[in-house]
Amino acid sequence: MTTFLCAAAACNRALRDAEIATAQTLCTLCVDRLGVRLRELPLQIIVLKGSRQRETTGDRTDGRTVHRTAPLPGRVDVLNLLGPAAWTDQICDPHGDAREDQHGQLPIAGVLVGWVRLITEERRWNPPASLAPEALAEWLAQPKPLAWASRRPWAGALYDEVDDLLRVVRSTTSLRPRRRAVPQPCPRCDSLALVETDHELYTECGTCTAMFTRDELALAAHIKMAELASAGGRTLDRTA
Repeated sequence: MTTFLCAAAACNRALRDAEIATAQTLCTLCVDRLGVRLRELPLQIIVLKGSRQRETTGDRTDGRTVHRTAPLPGRVDVLNLLGPAAWTDQICDPHGDAREDQHGQLPIAGVLVGWVRLITEERRWNPPASLAPEALAEWLAQPKPLAWASRRPWAGALYDEVDDLLRVVRSTTSLRPRRRAVPQPCPRCDSLALVETDHELYTECGTCTAMFTRDELALAAHIKMAELASAGGRTLDRTA
């Protein structure tokens, strides 16, 4: 029997029968994570816009700040990320290959615009009204473009580029989703290693790597409590 793996480079999960039946090349978990990452980008962009200027220090005299040196220019790393993009292959092709004269990190818009253009041209959908990075990310995160992209042969490259881009953005803003331990045994291996991450649909077990939705964990907790109650009742019957 042939096993088809998820196309995302960071994922080693085998595609399930239902995913293969719908022609997905990304597993459902990675489709969800791709949507989460795209929806996080507009929030990170708000922080980037507030971080464009370098911090300066100086002495206060009569209520006014006197700078010892001239104000520093804007942060180059932030300005690069917030740079504009053009609706053309000259900035970034659908596979993320930069122009030969492009140096450093591509802007957020420069990474996303190629994917938006590819999808709109192949599906003949209307593009977003704006090429601002927030608009591009929000457009890609919509259910229809996201579901369609997850069935294309290049879906893995899309996931990897967005994942790499968000890693750069997070390192620039120092803002990352929180990870929290879940005080419940894993339904599969019974270890106390479940971890949930902000905004993600699935909770992951650090021991067996199984993934569960919150509804699945709630059902598992009810079943466990019922089993414990039943076992307690049998113990009382034997000691009566």
